Amino acid sequence: MQDGKVVAYGSRQLKDHEKNYATHDLELAVVVFALKMWRHYLYGEKFEVHSDHRSLQYLFSQKELNMRQRRWMEYIKDYDFPIKYHPGKANVVADALSRKSASVASLRVSCFFQQFEELGVDFQPLSEGVMLANMSVSEPSFIRKIKDDQLQDPGLAKIS
Repeated sequence: MQDGKVVAYGSRQLKDHEKNYATHDLELAVVVFALKMWRHYLYGEKFEVHSDHRSLQYLFSQKELNMRQRRWMEYIKDYDFPIKYHPGKANVVADALSRKSASVASLRVSCFFQQFEELGVDFQPLSEGVMLANMSVSEPSFIRKIKDDQLQDPGLAKIS
């Protein structure tokens, strides 16, 4: 997130051997996945990682780590960030890893659904872990707002 807005979202399927990882290791794997995915933005910068898995807060002070955690710590030590605990009840989006779901390991942003609902996206659960989203744009004012916002965006002005 940047300035309270979603900048990017990443996810991937668990590999077969990862399905046997403990929840703590899955949560740590997500942190490593994010660091690798956005290395070009994060390397050399100070940033924060928020997790609803309390034990990750103490990752840097743990004395006994398994071999997998040691390997990941070698990678993580090059970055400048604290891991901050964010209680799961405060998250709008439920964390699939806390439920030990083996289908997807992903980073989730708590305001993701809220921002889409503000845009009029209707989410309907089909089954556990599967959502159907529907959005219809019928108001010309919505499209006009997008075009006006694009004209005022300094990042887009640099590109064009």
